[in-house]
Amino acid sequence: MGLNKKSVDDLTNLQGRRVLVRCDFNVPLKDGVITDETRINAALPTINKLLGEGAKVILCSHLGKVKNGPNEKESLAPVAVRLAEKLGKEVNFVADYNVTGEAATAAVAAMNDGDVVLLQNTRFRGAEETKNGEEFSKELAELADDYVCDAFGSSHRAHASVAGVTKFIAAKGGSNVVGYLMQKEIDFLGKAVENPVRPFVAILGGAKVADKLNVINNLLEKCDTLIIGGGMAYTFLKAQGKEIGKSMLDESKIDYCKEMMEKAEKLGKKLLLPVDTTVCAGFPNPIDAEVEGQVVSADAIPADMEGLDIGTETAALYAEAVKSAKTVVWNGPMGVFENPTLAAGTLAVAKAMAETDATTIIGGGDSAAAVNQMGMGDKMSHISTGGGASLEFLEGKELPGVAAADDK
Repeated sequence: MGLNKKSVDDLTNLQGRRVLVRCDFNVPLKDGVITDETRINAALPTINKLLGEGAKVILCSHLGKVKNGPNEKESLAPVAVRLAEKLGKEVNFVADYNVTGEAATAAVAAMNDGDVVLLQNTRFRGAEETKNGEEFSKELAELADDYVCDAFGSSHRAHASVAGVTKFIAAKGGSNVVGYLMQKEIDFLGKAVENPVRPFVAILGGAKVADKLNVINNLLEKCDTLIIGGGMAYTFLKAQGKEIGKSMLDESKIDYCKEMMEKAEKLGKKLLLPVDTTVCAGFPNPIDAEVEGQVVSADAIPADMEGLDIGTETAALYAEAVKSAKTVVWNGPMGVFENPTLAAGTLAVAKAMAETDATTIIGGGDSAAAVNQMGMGDKMSHISTGGGASLEFLEGKELPGVAAADDK
């Protein structure tokens, strides 16, 4: 995995140096108002460290998917306002849709030591950003002397602002390092997968087996116990020869599930599957609508019912496995946690993790949302800021944003 990367602490003599920091300011917005500031808060330690040493700090990030070209709705303007308040100093926001054009060049040229400039949404450059365009990478590098990647949530994408820029920074003798947030992610996720304190329990949930193929395969080799919940559990139950009613089924993955069960047996690993399940007449619409749920044995799912959460016995079984662990990694909810009736399984797992003194790691995405929604975020050792990135990390893939940093 090559986790021994230079970090922001390895940068010296920063006074007056222009440092480009790739942050993850991809915050949720509703009518131009930021609804969750987690990602802005996560970026502050690195930014403050650089400012404290007199660097000129140039920040860049993407926001949203930017499907139809640059637009005000996906501008980073609201981020600039909140960031200035949190840093207690002015943030010079370059609103120019070109990101690295004349306005950006002028803003950087006018900087004093300890100033902050925020560039516009990197995805406003479209395919130049997402396809790692040479020209855009070069323009970004021209604005700076050194580069810090602190955007773990984007580190699995080989984009210009994540990976491409590093080549041009290196070419002029600058340093490419990871920020504090990236360092924390590498430390926790990397250690969990490469060198965990055992017993190591991995919990995988979420809807589809297809999304987690490589993760299941990789984690079976690394962990002592693998727990399966969520929609994908029903394909495993089907592979065991059980009838699953109207529950979610990934027909083409039944054989894969059989292979994984055989693999677990061969490696002497525990693979835990639901022994009971909470069923409803159908998927709640809207998602938090009132529904009638009943718990049935995994052997007795009625033909006209759909399994939407693990049952009470399963929740107790999974919680027990968590209690005996020294390292726990969790990615993906146990059921439709957005619905009060169907959140019990996810809550039971979250509660068990909150109460253990093991190292507990939440792999971003829905699991992070679930844990925070249930008010247990501060009880976890680490909550990853990147869903897709943490999944790829757990698959054992090398992340472009990590790979591009200088080795120690």
